Amino acid sequence: MIEKSAKGKGKPKPRQKRRVKATRLKLLNAARDMFAEKGFDSTTIDDITERADVGKGTFYYHFTDKNDVIAELIKRMMGELMESIDKRCQDTVDLPTLLDDMVKIHIDFFRNRWEDFVLYFQGLAGLKLQESYSGLEAPFLNYLESIENLVDSVINHRLPPPLLRRFGCAVAGFVSGYYSFAVISTEDEDVDKALMEMRGAFVSSLTRFINEALSVDRTRQALN
Repeated sequence: MIEKSAKGKGKPKPRQKRRVKATRLKLLNAARDMFAEKGFDSTTIDDITERADVGKGTFYYHFTDKNDVIAELIKRMMGELMESIDKRCQDTVDLPTLLDDMVKIHIDFFRNRWEDFVLYFQGLAGLKLQESYSGLEAPFLNYLESIENLVDSVINHRLPPPLLRRFGCAVAGFVSGYYSFAVISTEDEDVDKALMEMRGAFVSSLTRFINEALSVDRTRQALN
């Protein structure tokens, strides 16, 4: 059944608003599952509506096209991830603890959300394509900026933006890169444990790299 627009008929009734919201969420969940199974390119609108058990007219009531669904899923998922990072790290005052917390937050966030991790990974990959899906760049840039701002808040030294961006990419890349390869050769229940065990080495290496970069930048500024 196609849901009729309430335009021109006053405000939608509470029951209607709940039904519309529930249908939209049903479509988003169906799309997320299909993208995890078949990927962005291979998934069709028919796949999504069949999984959601709704008609195509209902899909087009809520979304313009498949790209619209992808963009909303990425925006929602990245927003939740950034909220988790900010909530956990906002009072952190030292670099090693901050980096350790960031890695753990990513692990905890994706541990029971495999479909969201596939979405995250496909979104990152999509940014590199010449013909990328529109609407993907902003959520990921906001995510990197959130990481950069937190790093910047604990180092007490203003680093050049390109260097901060590298740190943000390193944190994001460690988690996404490890997960994407580990699931190929490791049982699912072992992935998170192995990633946790590697966390200390990663945090130690990145902390040393950042401190060395700080030292070089301070020396450069002193000479100037």
